[in-house]
Order: sequence, then structure tokens, then C-alpha cells
Amino acid sequence: MTQNNDIIAYQGIEGAYSHLSCSRVHPELKAKACRSFVEAMFMVERGEARLAMIPLENSTAGRVEEIYRLMPKTQLHIIGEHFEPVNHCLLALPGTKIENLRSISSHPQALAQCEGNIKELGLVQVASLDTAGSARELSESRVPDQASIASSLAAELYGLDILRENFQDKTGNTTRFLILAKESRMPPLEDKLRYMTTIMFKTRNIPAALYKTLGGFATNGLNIVKLESYMASETMQVTSFHLDVEGHPHDQAMQHALQELHFFAKEVRVMGTYQAHPFRLSHLRIDI
Repeated sequence: MTQNNDIIAYQGIEGAYSHLSCSRVHPELKAKACRSFVEAMFMVERGEARLAMIPLENSTAGRVEEIYRLMPKTQLHIIGEHFEPVNHCLLALPGTKIENLRSISSHPQALAQCEGNIKELGLVQVASLDTAGSARELSESRVPDQASIASSLAAELYGLDILRENFQDKTGNTTRFLILAKESRMPPLEDKLRYMTTIMFKTRNIPAALYKTLGGFATNGLNIVKLESYMASETMQVTSFHLDVEGHPHDQAMQHALQELHFFAKEVRVMGTYQAHPFRLSHLRIDI
């Protein structure tokens, strides 16, 4: 029987890109499929899973706004990040030849990202709820002239052939995941390593509030790599912010910046400090 501390939860079904990320980052853990982000995150909150793998943004589709609203409702901590390149694979039943295909199914975003190649093959598009789901449906329906767009893991799990890898029209499509845990795991500060710190806060209702909250990071030479805002109140008068900054709270410059942030902001919460993923070193910026 799998113990609770041996589980990493994700949203989706088996073979989803979240499942693939779980397998790559924590192959020692059992990946547990959940119907929603809420279910996956609160499995960790309740101690039913050790970690959760949650997508925050995609270089093509943009941010997953639901996560920004869910995070403040939990006591979870960010202990790591993972960038997963999206390799859409053209899948079909074993023995199928590409010239015999007539239709193709997948999530609408995946279909859109592969539209050029789909038109080149002259295939009729069929929308599905998700990529891995379309692969599972194909394995069950056994429609001989239908294809699916999904991950290589989905092909393996559902017994499908990969007719073509990197089926997307453009390369570089990448999803950033957050790895969440119930307990904080702040890494020790080491000079040669690069760190990210994620912070959530609300601004006070004063002129130039956001400018003042962020000023400490500028004056202390800290690079803010992400700033997201969202309304966190039914009154539409309170704005919450999600901030990613390069730095470690034990560094003196970060300590000074946090002091200034606390002075001008309210409900400041450091969500986690973690080592920057190697992807950041080779890709200085992601356009979303």
C-alpha cells in the first residue's frame, strides 16, 4: 500500500503533461491524478500527499489564473519550480500509417498549436477535454483512421504509436510548474547558486502604493522577474499581487527590500524560496 508521503498529486488524467512532469522531477513518488487543482492542492494540505505539481503559466497560453486565487486559501509552501517543454506527439493505434488518417482529436489549445501540421495532413479536428483524455478515448474506441495529440507518456500508457514527435507548429512551448508542500523547505544560502522567492501581498489604499512596495527591490539591486495582479475582494477595491524575485531572504539586500515591502504593504506572505530551475539560465525571458 502506498503511504501518503509517497504521493505527488496533479490535476488531470494519467498521461497528462502534469503527470509527465511528476515522473521526471520525482520518479520515486507515485503520481496521483486528481479531477481539479483544488483536489490536488488540498490532498497536500490534508497530509494525503507529500507534494503537488501545479502549472502556473504557459509560454503560449499564458497564466493559469485559478491558481492565484487558490494559493491564498491554502497554507502550502512553494519548494521548487519545473519548466516542462511541451512536446506534442501525433498518436495513432498500433500499425496505423499516417497517410490513412482522417481525423484528429485533442484539447483545443493543442489543436491550435498544431494547426499547420494538421492542415498539411488534411485531418478533421475533433475537440476533447484534454490531451491525455483524447489518447485514452482513442485507445478505447479503436477508430482506425483517427489520431490524437498528446504526450509520449500518454502513448506509453494507452498503447498507442507515436507517428511524429514535436508535432506543434512552433518550438519553445513551455509550461512552468510549482512544486507545493505542506512544510517550508527554504534552502541554505550558497554564493554560487541562484534562488527565486515568491511573495504574495496586498497594497495599502494610499497613492503610489505599488510603486512604494516595489521600490525596495530596485534600490537594493534585486531583479523582479514576475508581477501578477488580481482582485481578491468582492468589493473590487482590494488588489492582491504575486511577485517572483531573484534572491534569498537570508541575503542582506533581500532583507532590506522585504522590510520596505512590509512597511508599505499588508498581508505579506513569503510563499517559498527555492533554487532557480536551469531553464532560466538558458532562457532569459518567457513571453506570455
